[in-house]
Amino acid sequence: MSTIRTLGVPAETKTDEHRVSLTPDGVVELAARGVEVRVQSGAGSGAGFDDTSYEEVGAVIVGSAAEAWACDLVVKVKEPQAAEFDHLRPDLTLFTYLHLAAYPKVSDALTAAGCTAFAYETVTDRHGALPLLAPMSEIAGRLATQMGAHFLAAHHGGRGVLLGGSPGVRPGRVVVIGAGNVGWNAARMAAGLEAEVVVIDRDLDRLRWADQTYRGRVTTAAANRGSIARAVAAADLVVGAVLVAGDRAPVVVDEEMVSNMQPGSVIVDVAVDQGGCVATTRETTHSAPTFVDRGVIHYAVGNMPGAVPHTSTLALTNATLPYIARLVDSSDGDELPPDLAAGLNVRAGAVVNDIVASSLH
Repeated sequence: MSTIRTLGVPAETKTDEHRVSLTPDGVVELAARGVEVRVQSGAGSGAGFDDTSYEEVGAVIVGSAAEAWACDLVVKVKEPQAAEFDHLRPDLTLFTYLHLAAYPKVSDALTAAGCTAFAYETVTDRHGALPLLAPMSEIAGRLATQMGAHFLAAHHGGRGVLLGGSPGVRPGRVVVIGAGNVGWNAARMAAGLEAEVVVIDRDLDRLRWADQTYRGRVTTAAANRGSIARAVAAADLVVGAVLVAGDRAPVVVDEEMVSNMQPGSVIVDVAVDQGGCVATTRETTHSAPTFVDRGVIHYAVGNMPGAVPHTSTLALTNATLPYIARLVDSSDGDELPPDLAAGLNVRAGAVVNDIVASSLH
């Protein structure tokens, strides 16, 4: 990887994506390292950062995507879209969410271009956690419950269930499959709305922690086909929150389970950006967020945190900026730090992350 002297921030082009990959504070941090930051005009406007806020701290505002992409390092929020493939080149380093297991055409474009690509979602810390995925998982989990409650309303085609119920009326049932960052945040939000909440996971230690933390306000269940089928059939809202880092999400809710759900119930499949953990899932957008299959409303937006771009941009860049800075610092050396090495997905025409590579075959 060559020395990084210029960094580009192009405007996001994925449908309804309003986040930006770097805030003005990030410009200050990188300028102190001798990096010239080029921001495409309007890139931050959807998240509440206008061009002037970048210029005031030393960024260069460029008028086109091509000028932002013509830098040593490009940082983005979402994977390159088809219209951006022509910007890829051998001497480019890209740092963004890639989710190549769900988007093999992006993998093909990156390898064909011969560029170097790091994925936020496979960067690990010293504990093996995923620090750059965590903030968006937290927001997506909270949004999952919020959106599920919204689409349960009758005027959106839902069952007309209020998750918190009413005195003398049973609250709604929320089933969260997966007790990681997404699942736990979805469960917390649902419990806060006073819904009945069931969290299902294979990790008994994680369930034990959830049970001790919420002391009966959340019910836990060990994951197997039977427990999932029973819980899903009785649910008003199902949140799919299953993650295998770098790989496709396993399908844990099959078509028969969806068919057995009550008409007008809702599925929010947060795992859609890793292929989805519900058999009937297909990716949707913020402008057309739902579809109905087997009488069940499906919400499967691939960039859920883009619905709240100001909050999610700040949360994302709080996490990514130290790693972007370290990537700049390490570009002069021959060896990457271990956590950044785990984020390396593509180099010199090949997928070099073993888990991602296996998911593409």
